[in-house]
Amino acid sequence: CECCMVQNEIRDLVIKHARLSADVSVLTDRSDLYAAGLTSLTTVNLMLALEDHFDIEFPDRMLVRRTFGSIQSLAEAVEALKAS
Repeated sequence: CECCMVQNEIRDLVIKHARLSADVSVLTDRSDLYAAGLTSLTTVNLMLALEDHFDIEFPDRMLVRRTFGSIQSLAEAVEALKAS
């Protein structure tokens, strides 16, 4: 499904850009990325990678911890931005 594809693409970007201390392969789509080692700096790297990959731009209202907290929340944000 489309949502699963987006989640898989986001997972790949998390692996490449988030520099997590946890093994991304064992994280679920709802796992807390901050608990897995996401920092404010790597959040910015991840955001830029997501914007570039999906050709979207995160508005200020979405630049909150909740948006970047899990692969699921990122997928929901990306889907919302792609639809607008």
